Amino acid sequence: MESTLKRTWAEIDLDALAHNYRALRKQMGPDARFLGVVKADAYGHGSVEAARTLEELGAEYLAISNVDEARELRSAGIHLPILQLGLTPVDQIQVILDNRITQAVWCEAAAQAFSDAAVQAGGKMKTHIKLDTGMSRLGFQCDEAHFDASLEALVRVCALPGLDIEGVFTHFAVSDEAESSCRDYTLLQHDRFMNMIARLKARGITFPICHCANSGATAGYPQFAHDMFRPGIIMYGIGHQAGQLGLRPLMTLKTVIGSVKEFTEGTTISYGRTFRTDRTSRVGVLPIGYADGLHRMLSNKWRVWTPYGMAPLVGRVCMDMCMIDLTGLPEVKEGDVVEVYGPHNSVNDAAILAETISYELTCAVSKRVPRIYYKNGKEIGRELLLRG
Repeated sequence: MESTLKRTWAEIDLDALAHNYRALRKQMGPDARFLGVVKADAYGHGSVEAARTLEELGAEYLAISNVDEARELRSAGIHLPILQLGLTPVDQIQVILDNRITQAVWCEAAAQAFSDAAVQAGGKMKTHIKLDTGMSRLGFQCDEAHFDASLEALVRVCALPGLDIEGVFTHFAVSDEAESSCRDYTLLQHDRFMNMIARLKARGITFPICHCANSGATAGYPQFAHDMFRPGIIMYGIGHQAGQLGLRPLMTLKTVIGSVKEFTEGTTISYGRTFRTDRTSRVGVLPIGYADGLHRMLSNKWRVWTPYGMAPLVGRVCMDMCMIDLTGLPEVKEGDVVEVYGPHNSVNDAAILAETISYELTCAVSKRVPRIYYKNGKEIGRELLLRG
């Protein structure tokens, strides 16, 4: 659907993605493959353009979280191998085979079901085995209480027909946290991962690709590069570790000032009357609200950047609009562009105020907000995910 509406939009800097890709390659060394995680529409940045850029840059693998995301990439002409990290119903086996998806296998029952389905379909499903080393989510459990049983199950799984077992991986729970207890736990997870791989090797089972380095480990444990590393949010220049590596944020979320009015002292603003002016005030209305992805928890907490200074949000964020205090910024006027998140106004800071993580805020930027893509400083395309 085409739109010329200048309301609220997200500018995506693909040059920043290229910069981050090269910096992360340098961080992890020349021998490890690069798997770019583009699930959840590339954390709100646009999965097709992110995947296309990574393919051009030389990445070896992509990862998504459901088969529809993989189908979207294949329909857009993306040829890189794609790892489906999460749960997939076995009745999707033909979709997996037709779209050349590498499917994670997380337990013996799932492996057996996929094996049977692949054999019946006359194909072989490329697979990475998921080990649960302490995330307590998907995977064969590798803690001391379950290790031996998981080892025997994995030996059986690796002998199943219809599965082309290419890799083995795990996911760290606290690799992005600096406390000593978190470092100890990450090292414990890694030890469990390597122990299971060693025990399987002793049984004659090896894997071409072993990988465990998520964003946190990519930043903090480069020694865990192994055969492949898989940066997610850090690849988009977001999170406290991104700054430590000199990475650049891709997304700048912008909107325009739609209206400016003056209110007398004691006027209440927005739903719930949670803000009251303490002086004669200039208040601007922005056409962005929680339906666009501006978290309601940022009400009366966040601010937007203007060329003349920061303007705080006042009153509750509405579905389609919010209000800002312009009293100290007489130069700001209707039609001016302001930055909600971006290089002048970090989404990391907004996440702290919203009592969440930056991932949630970028993923929340909704489909009615156009993404405008820039490369070499020039617009190369735009995307509006609305029907029509």
